[in-house]
Amino acid sequence: MTYDAVLNWMFNQLPVYQNQGKTAYKANLDNILLLSDYLNKPHLNFKSIHVAGTNGKGSTSHMLASVLQESGYKVGLYTSPHLKDFRERVKINGACISEEKVIEFITANKSFFEVNQLSFFEMTVGIAFKYFSDEQVDIAVIEVGLGGRLDATNIITPEVSVITNIGLDHVQFLGDSLEQIAAEKAGIIKPTVPVVIGQTQKETTAVFKKIAKDCNAPIYFADQEQYQDYTSDLKGSYQKHNIKTALKVFDLLQSKQWQISSEVIENGLNNVIKNTGLMGRWQILSHAPFTVCDTAHNEEGLRYTINQIQAINKVNLHIVFGVVEDKDLSKIISLLPRNARYYLCAPSIKRALAVDELQMLFSQFGLQSKSYNSVQEAFNSAKLKASKNDTIYVGGSTFVVAEII
Repeated sequence: MTYDAVLNWMFNQLPVYQNQGKTAYKANLDNILLLSDYLNKPHLNFKSIHVAGTNGKGSTSHMLASVLQESGYKVGLYTSPHLKDFRERVKINGACISEEKVIEFITANKSFFEVNQLSFFEMTVGIAFKYFSDEQVDIAVIEVGLGGRLDATNIITPEVSVITNIGLDHVQFLGDSLEQIAAEKAGIIKPTVPVVIGQTQKETTAVFKKIAKDCNAPIYFADQEQYQDYTSDLKGSYQKHNIKTALKVFDLLQSKQWQISSEVIENGLNNVIKNTGLMGRWQILSHAPFTVCDTAHNEEGLRYTINQIQAINKVNLHIVFGVVEDKDLSKIISLLPRNARYYLCAPSIKRALAVDELQMLFSQFGLQSKSYNSVQEAFNSAKLKASKNDTIYVGGSTFVVAEII
């Protein structure tokens, strides 16, 4: 099979959450445990850090990987979803897994996948864990796909568990309260393994403390720690929270004899994009007009990015915007600036909210908008109408950003 044929089979034959949503969600770990046994438990052959959370888990994972690389370690990095190429999900020291490795893994195990009806995400976790084992990484940073307790990544016993924060997202799977969602994400807490919580929230603190106590797991709240100011090449204002979370993780790794110096931390945090290839986090695309995209896609994440956009002193604001259909749009739209011109679109996935439905909602909120047939058409229109002293923001969904970078 060619690489394109392999991807076509993975994306179309088996359920893919990013395309289909709820029908692709599996509420148990049976298949990943079955696959792990079939592959001779590759996750037991490398150290790891497990990262969950509603927002910031991708940025935090890349920060951790960058600093560990700067420390001289061979570092695996597993994240999702990808923006441009499936191989972005599986990296070692910033280099994507090769097309040949993907072909080899799927071809060798295709019959097993079909017989056992493994999901796209389960297969992808299998690819990552086998690759990291075969390549003998020193440590792998593993980002949770969805939730925590029942996520396919949740068969590892990491050096440190991380939960960045809790917000109301994916409520159809995880629960409709912060307490319920926290309990699901806290499912990654393992017996005696220290856990870092990125942000203290009154609704979730007791949940985390109880589960950590039940697991005899030391628990730390990163935002309650005092650190010197570190900067990062990830420039979103929200990254200050992720930096603090990463710093607490480094404290704990140092206590476990991992060699990570202050100089290395500084270098790693300021070279995240170079070291890991991360895209789409407050990514500046041009300066005249000032054009930026960000993958924030829920109420909590968008609040930070919208505040940062409004703080930019430019003449007019143009926003290219599209979403997927499982979001609480009334809360999201209420955050959006009233003085902006909106270019509405739908990303090219099955879960996308139809652009006519999106425009209807925008009209109800009194926002000035026009709908377009594609993300690229909306973006091109914004670029044509914006002057060099204006701002263009592209966002609302990871998949909108993916189509323009």
